[in-house]
Amino acid sequence: MSSKTTPKCLHCKEEYHRDPRNGGRQRYCAKPECQRASKAASQLQWLSRPENRDYFRGGENCERVRMWRLANPGCRRSKKAAPKSVLQDTLIPQVIENVPVMMPAASTWLQEILFPQPAMFVGLISVLTGYGLQDDLAACVRTFISRGEDILGRQAALGSEQTAQAGQSADLT
Repeated sequence: MSSKTTPKCLHCKEEYHRDPRNGGRQRYCAKPECQRASKAASQLQWLSRPENRDYFRGGENCERVRMWRLANPGCRRSKKAAPKSVLQDTLIPQVIENVPVMMPAASTWLQEILFPQPAMFVGLISVLTGYGLQDDLAACVRTFISRGEDILGRQAALGSEQTAQAGQSADLT
């Protein structure tokens, strides 16, 4: 065959492109059924030679195979274990450090008084008092803190000046 013409497969009779690594020896295309036909033809050709007819039969061939197996112990046909399917990588444990959160001390600044309070409480105070300005809310919060500490029997955390200011704003409400 010339290199300009495309060959036809001996099994399916369709044209195919030769694999350049096989040179001019390729006679079958790459389809699975054609590859099976190629293997069968190759085995038939090998067994048709007189020296290969009884290659797998007889006592001397059994001895030949036994000796080969002794010389090649790792080349046995054995089923491979099924690969383990890993759904998830193993986790590396991490040390968790518990760091206490320090609350800022109450002071005269509105942001420092309202900062530790959740937004819900600030909104609730605004709704209950009717005030929306920060200065008004700060005075109410000081009053609530002072009253809460009095009820719980604690010393007031606020200074006397702040307590007086909180008392004045409590009179407004």
